Amino acid sequence: MQRKKFFQSLIGLALAGAGLAAQAQNKPLEWVIGYPAGGGSDVVARMLADSMAKSLGRVIIVTNKPGAGTNIAAEYVARSRDPGNIMFTADFATLAANPTLFSKLNYNAEKDFQPVGLLARFPMFLAVANSVPANNLKEFTVWAKAQQDGVNWGSAGLGSPHHLIGELFREQSGLKLTHVPYKGVAPGVQDLAGGQIPAMWLDSAAAYPFANGKRIKLLAVASPKRLSTLPEVATLQEQGIKGFEAYAWQGLVVPTATPPEQVKKLADALQGALAQTAIKARMQAMGLEPLPGTPAQMAAYTKSERQKWGALIGKVGVKLD
Repeated sequence: MQRKKFFQSLIGLALAGAGLAAQAQNKPLEWVIGYPAGGGSDVVARMLADSMAKSLGRVIIVTNKPGAGTNIAAEYVARSRDPGNIMFTADFATLAANPTLFSKLNYNAEKDFQPVGLLARFPMFLAVANSVPANNLKEFTVWAKAQQDGVNWGSAGLGSPHHLIGELFREQSGLKLTHVPYKGVAPGVQDLAGGQIPAMWLDSAAAYPFANGKRIKLLAVASPKRLSTLPEVATLQEQGIKGFEAYAWQGLVVPTATPPEQVKKLADALQGALAQTAIKARMQAMGLEPLPGTPAQMAAYTKSERQKWGALIGKVGVKLD
């Protein structure tokens, strides 16, 4: 009798364990974005989340936590007590720039996250309001120099790639430019289209809809070659700023404590999504370059970018605290 009860107890424990595992697997997976809804990071995450959710058999909920150059979102994820059910779009700012831009962070870009895989790379554009009398970099330079108080320019926020690329442009162009940080690219591009701010650095995902609708003008792209989707926009290098090349990029990370088997599942689902014809076509239409690859490849790329931009930030002397 006692032996029967013992085996019944073991079976009960096994079923309970299986039930808890199933419950964890059925729990929604939170995808955290460090920018508001509507920007390039948000668009990419929601696009990929739909595909990954089907592959994983789980609900994925996208959460926007903008502010402080993605530091608010990064700390939220790094301190999560549910590491198996949360992931984060960590970008150029989070992983490459912020460790140098800020003297103190409430997360460690190298130790608090482990990579799942890169997502995409965004070409960057110098854009102006339609009211600005310029259609190329030369005309913009002439106009900007004529402004006694200089020219305000917007970015997606402090420490964002939009901000740092703009600082690099200010340094190399020699123009009097004043940075106006927004809480994400979406509110900034709305002000640009409305004429509340004359210039802004935009990623392709945010720029294309407004440029195609003739609501803003794109004067230059920071990639080494013109884009096939916007061949009329000349590069900065073509227009006289030699060696200027910069992209916004982003990858998917999870807290370091996430179990390896969960990381593998996420990595496989991500690569499956990036390989889909419909997603590749949609990214191309937005001017994005998909960046498929392994977690190890993302780690190597991130390290290289951190060294490159850390050196530049030190040279330019930008500090955000």
